[in-house]
Amino acid sequence: MSLEPLPLREELLGQQPYGAPQLDVPVQLNTNENPYPPPPAVVAAVAAAAAEVAAGLNRYPDRECLALRQDLAGYLSRDTGVALTAEQLWPANGSNEIMQQLLQAFGGPGRTAVSFAPTYSMYPEYARNTHTRWVTGRRQDDFGLDLPEVAALVQAHQPSVLLLASPNNPTGTALDLSDIRRVLELAPGMVVIDEAYGEFRRAGVPSAVELLAEFPRLVVTRTMSKAFALAGGRLGYLAAGPAVVDAVRIVRLPYHLSALSQTVARVALAHADQLLAQVSTLRAERDATVGWLREQGYQVAESDANFVLFGRFTDRHAVWQSLLEHGVLIRETGPEGWLRVSVGTPAEMQQFRTALNLTTGERA
Repeated sequence: MSLEPLPLREELLGQQPYGAPQLDVPVQLNTNENPYPPPPAVVAAVAAAAAEVAAGLNRYPDRECLALRQDLAGYLSRDTGVALTAEQLWPANGSNEIMQQLLQAFGGPGRTAVSFAPTYSMYPEYARNTHTRWVTGRRQDDFGLDLPEVAALVQAHQPSVLLLASPNNPTGTALDLSDIRRVLELAPGMVVIDEAYGEFRRAGVPSAVELLAEFPRLVVTRTMSKAFALAGGRLGYLAAGPAVVDAVRIVRLPYHLSALSQTVARVALAHADQLLAQVSTLRAERDATVGWLREQGYQVAESDANFVLFGRFTDRHAVWQSLLEHGVLIRETGPEGWLRVSVGTPAEMQQFRTALNLTTGERA
C-alpha cells in the first residue's frame, strides 16, 4: 500500500518498520531470546497474579510503578553489588521505550546523539523519532571502543546524548569501566550505557551501575526480555540518579505501563532465581559456540552476551539463506560479511552447527 497520499513526515518517507524476520522455522536463533520458557511454577504464579489484578482493570494502574521500582532496585542491587533505591529506577515497555523517553527528555531539535558503529540498529531510529540529529563514529577492528575517536567526535559535535551498548549488539563486546569512565569525563551531556545483555557478561566483567554515584549524567539501561525469559512481557528499565528519573517522568505517557505488565514483572522478579537458572548454561553454550566456530576457521568476535558474531563471508546473505533452507534462522546484521547467531539450547546449537557445515558460502 502506497503512503504517498498521506502527509507523512519527510524523514519517514521510504522508511520501513524495524524488525527481525519472524519466520516459522524449527530453529529460531535470530532475536537473542532466552530459549528456555518460564518453569511451570512461575507460569502458575503469573496466572494467579494476573487473575487477581484482572478484578481491578476498571481502574488505572499505578502511574509511578512504585512497587515495581522497589523490586527492581532490590534485584539490581543484588546483581551488581551496588545499593540502589526505588527513586533511582524507572520501568517502561521494554528498554526500547526507555531509550525513546531518554531522547525525548535529553535530545530533540537542535541537539545531537552519538554512538559508535557497529552497534544496535534501533539507536538512529530513536533519534529520528525524536528529531534528534544522529552522528555515528567507528569502533576499532576488534569492536572495542576507540577512545581517540570518541574524543574527536565529542569535541566536534558536543552531543547531548551518547549511547554505548555493553555488551554491544551485534558484536557482544563488553566495555571496561576505565573506558566508560573516560567517556563520562569527555562527554558534555548524558551518557547511556545499554546493558540489555548484562546478565550474560563473563565473571569479573563489571556493570556500569558501579559508576552511578560518581557521575550524575550516567544512565544504565536493562531489560527483562533476555536473561529473564520475559520477551513477551515487554519490561525494560533504567538506573540513574533521582533527577534523571524525574526528567524522564516529565515525558512519559500517563499510565504508560499497564497493571498486568507491572504485575508480571514483579512476579518474575520474585522468582528471579528460577528464571535466571539457565543463564550459566547459556554462557557455557556461547563459549562452546565461539570455540567451535574458531576451530572451523571462522573469525569470531569476543562475546559477553547470549549471541555470537562470526564471519567473514563474501556473500553473507547466501549463507543466511542456506541456513534457513536447513531450518535454522539466524540474523543477517552487523558489519558487511558477518552473521549473528543467538545462543539456543544444546540441541538447537547442534542443528546450527550441522546446517552451517552444509552451507557452501565462500569466506572472505
